[in-house]
Amino acid sequence: MNQKLLDTKLEELTNIILKLKKVVIAFSGGVDSTFLATISYQILGDNATAITIDIPQLPQDELEEAKHIAADLGIPHYIVDRDQIDVSWFENNPKDRCYICKKINLNAVVKFCQEKGIEGVMIEGTNFDDLDDYRPGFQAVKELGIRSPLLEAKITKNEIRQLSKQLGLNCWDKPSSPCLATRFPFGEKITPEKLNIVYEAEKILKALGLKDVRVRVHGKIARIEIAKQHFDIIFKETGKITDELKALGFEFVTLDLSGYRKGSMNREI
Repeated sequence: MNQKLLDTKLEELTNIILKLKKVVIAFSGGVDSTFLATISYQILGDNATAITIDIPQLPQDELEEAKHIAADLGIPHYIVDRDQIDVSWFENNPKDRCYICKKINLNAVVKFCQEKGIEGVMIEGTNFDDLDDYRPGFQAVKELGIRSPLLEAKITKNEIRQLSKQLGLNCWDKPSSPCLATRFPFGEKITPEKLNIVYEAEKILKALGLKDVRVRVHGKIARIEIAKQHFDIIFKETGKITDELKALGFEFVTLDLSGYRKGSMNREI
């Protein structure tokens, strides 16, 4: 990767954050938001604050990891309790789910900051590659006037990983982990129980050494998406995988022969 280009983009990101003076980072503990929080804290110190929302779509171990990462960075970190978030609409899983969810969650962060007296420009971790994907939630980001410094500096996902590695961040190669709701077709009812089943199913597969794993849910059918080069792992462990996923409540366990595709549930849109 071109180091000069990386340095130029990092300098652009630094200048963007410097001009903001005080920032509040929407922090999930993923690669993008961790990198953004790291750079922000290095530049602004305690004028950078990270806030994580405890929502049903975020597995508890991901929440705990976000806490540990923030503690390691030293950045001030707050948790918005899930009881403060309206999720009554969520189980109906509408096609504009991501937009509604992002708007409600970000408004909750704004309200939390107002109540706690936390000042700063709100920023979030959309990167330059995200423009190539279906991201209705980004419309909410724009409507609320929230800044996306990684996007503004035109930093791609791979560049974030490379820069994170250079900074010594342990999560630099952490697989992307989008909202668990993306495993369900729009319109299929979503419950905390269903989200947990998906989480446990993917955990079973990850324990086999698989990283980019999606268990898409179609009623009682589990459709496994992984990269084609890892099909041999699935074939070798067919009995174990089938038994353990059926124990979670699935009647049929299938492998998608097209392999892993980002956003495969968005085809109808």
